[in-house]
Amino acid sequence: MESRYLRKFLGQCLSQALADVAKFKPVDPIEYLAFWIYKYKKNLATQQLRRMELAQLQQEQEAARMEQEMLKQLKEEELFFQQQQLELEMQEKERKKLEELEEQELAAELDVIKRFSLEEQEKSQEEQNGEEEETMSETPVEGDAISKTLAEISDRYGAPNLSRVDEVDESNVLEGALDFEREDI
Repeated sequence: MESRYLRKFLGQCLSQALADVAKFKPVDPIEYLAFWIYKYKKNLATQQLRRMELAQLQQEQEAARMEQEMLKQLKEEELFFQQQQLELEMQEKERKKLEELEEQELAAELDVIKRFSLEEQEKSQEEQNGEEEETMSETPVEGDAISKTLAEISDRYGAPNLSRVDEVDESNVLEGALDFEREDI
């Protein structure tokens, strides 16, 4: 029973210690054996401490690696969000530029339309003025022609008998209508 105990706890240690005693043949073998066993125990404790430190170091390295991976993922996500934000800002700028261009194009088109309508009004006014001048030049401007009635001027049968014809200056009426239309535009 005692031999089992000694083999279980001191088997390898004791056999190595006795082998060293036989090899070196110290003067006091019992003291040498005692110191050798104390040293063996100290070495075992140191080895066990190293194993624990190594296991702890591996755990810390694993934790550090995991933390680096998480930081890397966070940086990638942050970069991704920044890129998305930049893309959104660029799209917003492009949209604003397009709106500004559309507004400028509309303003240019309105200017062209206004110029065209003004030119058309000027042309029509010039044509009316030209027609009035032609009609004025064709009609006699003598004092007798003004006092004649329409029936006297007209050769048609059944023309009304008016005592006098007053000519109204239509250019003033036309200018007033054109001014009213310009205000609407």
